[in-house]
Amino acid sequence: MSANTAPTAEDTTTKVSRMQDPARFIPELSDVSAALFRATGNQSVPRTTINLVHLRAGQIARNTYLTVLNTSFLRKAGESEERITAVSSWQDAPYFTAAERAALALVEATVQPAPHGQERVTDEVYAEAARHYDDKALATLTVAIGQINFFTALAVIGKPKPVTSLGDNQWD
Repeated sequence: MSANTAPTAEDTTTKVSRMQDPARFIPELSDVSAALFRATGNQSVPRTTINLVHLRAGQIARNTYLTVLNTSFLRKAGESEERITAVSSWQDAPYFTAAERAALALVEATVQPAPHGQERVTDEVYAEAARHYDDKALATLTVAIGQINFFTALAVIGKPKPVTSLGDNQWD
């Protein structure tokens, strides 16, 4: 890398994860992961919306692994760079549908702390999501948020190497 060149992912990424692949010690994690992916893939919520929600959760957690991975999923699905880039500022970005906005508001309410004495997911946030999603879709969206929260713990504690595909070796 020269002084006039931006660092590449290879230059800046962690060479070794903080911990070994948890699935080596708990093989059932692969089954859990596959089951959650199947559950959220029931087509009641578009996969793009789920990936937008997962990207936003990764951004909120300030986790490079989750952000890089979910950005990659969105790119592979053909999402525009404008939409991907604007996820962090979705509230005033013109690129999202009302249903996507409701899903993004729901994930933010779920994963960010609420002010003392207030609910995380207010009745207003829930009602807006319910306006756009039927009962099955709301349950799916809830599971998708739980799915990313489950993997957020592994990502922030284990600190896997950022990858663009789950087939890549993120754990050393």
